[in-house]
Amino acid sequence: MYAVVGCSSCSHLWLIEGRSKTTQCPRCGSRKPYEKRKKFLETEDADHAREVRASMLANRQGEGEAFSRVDSFADLEWVEDGVLSEEEYLEASGLDPEEVNAAGDRDPRQPTRMGSKKSIVEAALEELESPTEADVIDYANDRGVDAGYTKKALEKLVRSGQASESRGVYRLL
Repeated sequence: MYAVVGCSSCSHLWLIEGRSKTTQCPRCGSRKPYEKRKKFLETEDADHAREVRASMLANRQGEGEAFSRVDSFADLEWVEDGVLSEEEYLEASGLDPEEVNAAGDRDPRQPTRMGSKKSIVEAALEELESPTEADVIDYANDRGVDAGYTKKALEKLVRSGQASESRGVYRLL
C-alpha cells in the first residue's frame, strides 16, 4: 500500500509505503498519526503514486499543462529523488564544483593569518632564536599582524609576566 500524503504545517507532499502509527514530514519534521495525515491517494501501485505526486507538484508550480504532455513521469528521472546534487547544480550554473569547494575552504577575512594576533606574537617568541622587537614584528607582519599591534602585545606580555625582555631580546616565560 502506497499513499501520497501532505503536511498541514508546510504543505510538503511525499509518499509513504505501508502504514505506521505515526508519520514524520521529511521537510519540517512535524509528526502526526498516520490516520490524521491528509491522504490524496492510496494505491497498491508505487508508480501510480509517484505519478500522482509528480502531477500535483507540477500543478503547484503552474506546470500542469507541461506535465500532461510528458508520457510518463519516468521520463523525468534525470533528477535523482527529485533533487539535483550540488555538483550537478553548480555545473548547470556554469561553475566548476572543485573551484567552488576550494573557495569555500578559504577564509576571506584572514587570507594569510593562522590563529589569533596574540598567538602569532607568542609563536614568534617561541620559534625565533633570540628574537628582537624587529624580528617579532617581521614574523608577525608576514602572517598579517600589523606592527602597532605587535609592539603593544609585546609590552603587555612583558608587563603581565608572560614574557621577559633583556637587552632587546624577548623570550616567553
